[in-house]
Amino acid sequence: MPKNSPARTAALDLIDFIDASPSPWHAVASAEARLLAQGFTRLDEGQRWQIVAGGRYYVVRGGASLIAFVLGSTAMAETGLCIVGAHTDSPGLRLKPKAALSGDDLIRLGVEVYGGPILATFTDRDLSLAGRVVVRSAGLPQTRLLRFAQPLLRLPNLAIHLNREVNEQGLKLNKQTELPLMLGQLGEGENAEASLRRLLADAAQVDAADLLSWEMAVYDVQKGCLWGANEEFIADSQLDNLASCHAALTALMAMESPTTTCVVACFDHEEVGSESAVGAGGSFVADVLARISLHAKLDEEDRRRTLANSLFISADTAHAYHPNFPAVYEPAHKVTVNGGPVIKTNANQRYSTNAETAARFMGFCETAGVPYQQYAHRGDLGCGSTIGPIVAAKLGIASVDVGSALWAMHSARESAGTQDQAYMIAALIAAFAS
Repeated sequence: MPKNSPARTAALDLIDFIDASPSPWHAVASAEARLLAQGFTRLDEGQRWQIVAGGRYYVVRGGASLIAFVLGSTAMAETGLCIVGAHTDSPGLRLKPKAALSGDDLIRLGVEVYGGPILATFTDRDLSLAGRVVVRSAGLPQTRLLRFAQPLLRLPNLAIHLNREVNEQGLKLNKQTELPLMLGQLGEGENAEASLRRLLADAAQVDAADLLSWEMAVYDVQKGCLWGANEEFIADSQLDNLASCHAALTALMAMESPTTTCVVACFDHEEVGSESAVGAGGSFVADVLARISLHAKLDEEDRRRTLANSLFISADTAHAYHPNFPAVYEPAHKVTVNGGPVIKTNANQRYSTNAETAARFMGFCETAGVPYQQYAHRGDLGCGSTIGPIVAAKLGIASVDVGSALWAMHSARESAGTQDQAYMIAALIAAFAS
């Protein structure tokens, strides 16, 4: 792949975005920095909004969910909205509130499994912590982002001499007893809980007594990269689903004076069901759209017309065909990396796509000059779901589920196609411009 090709540039920018975003809270901070650099204004849900036609705005809820929008030049009731949704969270491990475990002269950290990660992929990797802490500052609680850049943690495998069947039976880890992560050795008279608290407090630059609470994710410190004979593939953590967040935000920032009002919604908690104040099952997107409608002076009739004329694009990753495991794929739906955006369909509404919305997204791809693919899950395997059906049901809006093809979904290190990020950005630009 040429060093200066647009696809390579987009892929490297995606890697930079992911590497700056080791937790959902960092992902929103990374998105915010990019939006501010492109002239977007932050709005506060607790304050009165002042928004004007043609304006570029964003709002954050809960630190890990963000909605950004560019107001179009034509009446929303006539054109509707073009909304792209994605999610900021990824499956993995999260620190428990009282995580430090001592014994055998070691400090270990107890973790909870968040979502559905491939647990075996977290073994023997250089792991660390990233997230947010709440500290007491001038007598008041204050939230700060924390990230340890150096490898702090490890989940060592059991030697094959002690687990002779691992290659035949697969690595199985008890989520309570076999997942605590090695942090360090206990010094004489040292307390494990005090050691962890001091580590976090020092990073937050506060006294240990002023460290109130935390939400910390475990992440792999290895940076993303391009790989393959011609650098045709990407390897990184959290491609599911920061690749979609990056594509949606990049497309939105490219909109200078759109006719249609364009919206990007990046939600937390998709991997655990979306039922939260900051998830797609909450009120966040409906609340923001209601306030946009209020400032546009839409009456209830025109608000309903706006939703009826709108389209929601649920952007998440798709299962790329893996030639080593052909039996797990629907024979006529083998989607490939670097094959363009994937339109995902499920008759049981695990995906929100229907024939009309699929055709509309095909049109966006054709306008952008990029290929597209169609995916259906094998009938005798359970199918995952997305925010598409959730948002479509809450808003009563036409919806389509799409995504870029991905290998090793929910692994600590996933792989995708270098070309596909540029393809998805182009398709979403065409959708916003339609």
